[in-house]
Amino acid sequence: MMSGSWFKITAVVGILVVLLEVSWGAETYCDFRTDGAQCFGSLGGAVLLQLMNNISEIPKYECKHNTSKIMRGTFNNSQLIGLQNRHDFILSNGTLIITNLSRNDSGTYTVETFGSDGKSLERKTLQLNVEAPVSSVQLVSQCLSQGQINVSCLSEGGDSRPQYSWTLDGHSLRDSELFSGNNESNIIVLRQNISGRLVCSVRNQVSFILREIQISTCGNPSPDTPNRKVILEWWPVVAGALGALITIIAVSSAIIRVKKKKKNNRVEEDNVELTNDNGRRRREEQSVDVQAEYSQVTKKPRHSDVTLSDDVYAKVHKQTSTR
Repeated sequence: MMSGSWFKITAVVGILVVLLEVSWGAETYCDFRTDGAQCFGSLGGAVLLQLMNNISEIPKYECKHNTSKIMRGTFNNSQLIGLQNRHDFILSNGTLIITNLSRNDSGTYTVETFGSDGKSLERKTLQLNVEAPVSSVQLVSQCLSQGQINVSCLSEGGDSRPQYSWTLDGHSLRDSELFSGNNESNIIVLRQNISGRLVCSVRNQVSFILREIQISTCGNPSPDTPNRKVILEWWPVVAGALGALITIIAVSSAIIRVKKKKKNNRVEEDNVELTNDNGRRRREEQSVDVQAEYSQVTKKPRHSDVTLSDDVYAKVHKQTSTR
């Protein structure tokens, strides 16, 4: 039995190796100092919001989530409000940390600073989106009939559409190595005689995962070797068709035999009726002949007129006299 034959499905058994699995949202950094910035946080992870540069020079500040105030303070003091012990503030660098992110943490965050006279100095906003990370990635390879290799990169989880990329032995897949698909497809087909360390990268806005598999060439089918895979796949269909054909032939033969038997019975019945008719006609003809003969007999005279010659008459008269 050949190892790696072209008609076998290559199973990935214990070969999947995790090179890197990063959930950016585990500790996502967001720069609040750029007004209107957009940031993504991983569901269940943490986010670091860089609110300002030198907080020691700011007399007063406050931070809101949508319309709710979550923090306020001065250059030497800060007070966190309503984050249910899921937050921390690093006063030295003006960074607000929110842990165990939920979808309710998504929204618009606003930081506003004030002067010593209470007048607003600056106001900036940031949009935070909390999404689920990609939870798992699997690589599955399969040898095709002509020696190509079909490889599927299957991911689970994640709210946003994942993005895929491929490398072979450290370089991006080339067109000369791809039979179908491209570097951004999750399913690709490699050309014949391609081997090496194939890596699939999957990412969304909050996570990034790599998986790898060692690819071996699939044996090419020889011209006189039957396509056993195709035969095995189509054999149930062929067997079903043959069974149906045999059933049809058997039923048709039975119907023909029944019809032939009925036809023979009708012929025999016709022959019997014909024989009976012939016998009846013969009896009727014989009866007619007998009646005709009887009629002829009844019409004959009872005494025939016989004229005797003189010699005969003399002999008879002599015999009578002697007596």
